Amino acid sequence: MLKYENFLWNQGLIHVVGIDEVGRGALAGPVIAAAVILPPATVVDGVFDSKKLGKRAREDALANICEVAIDVGIGHATPEEIAELNIIKASLLAMQRAIDLLECLPQALMVDGNRHIPSASCPQFALVKGDQRSQTVAAASIIAKVTRDHLMYQLHQDNPGYGWVTNVGYPTSEHYRALREFGPSTHHRRTFRLL
Repeated sequence: MLKYENFLWNQGLIHVVGIDEVGRGALAGPVIAAAVILPPATVVDGVFDSKKLGKRAREDALANICEVAIDVGIGHATPEEIAELNIIKASLLAMQRAIDLLECLPQALMVDGNRHIPSASCPQFALVKGDQRSQTVAAASIIAKVTRDHLMYQLHQDNPGYGWVTNVGYPTSEHYRALREFGPSTHHRRTFRLL
C-alpha cells in the first residue's frame, strides 16, 4: 500500500490524522466516522481497505491498530441528523466529531473521498480511494467499520426482524422484505427510499 502520510511525515509533521466514515449507503443506523493518528513510519499488520477484509481480518487489524495508535476518535451522526442535514453533511459532521474527540492536536488531515471537512482548522487533503493510498486512512476505515458493525449487532437484539446481524442496515432483499412486513423502525432513515 502506498502511504500518502509519508509525504507529511517527511515534512516533520507527527500528528497526521487519517479519517474515514462508514454507513452512508445504509437504510438504518448512524453514519460512523473514525479519526486515527499512527506513529510516523509505522507499518501495522493487516491494515488494508476495510471493504477488502473479512470480518475476522478486520477484528484482528483493529487489535493491531489499537496497540500502536497514538490517538483515536470516533464520531457519529444519527438517522435524525441524516434526515435534517442530508447524508453528505451528516458524514462530514461525524468526521468533525471524531476529530473533536482526539486528545492530540491534529497537524494535518487526510480525508477519504473528495470533500473537505468545513470546520477543520488545519491543512487537509481529500484522498479519493484514500483507504487504498494511506495506511492511516485504512486504519480509520477499519475502526469505523468494526464500530458500526458492533452497534448494528446490538440494535439487532431489539429489532431482530430486519436481519441487521448480517446486513448491518444496508439494503438487501431480506431487509426490504422486513420493511414491507414490519414497516420502518426508529433506527431507519426516513428520508431514504425504504420500500
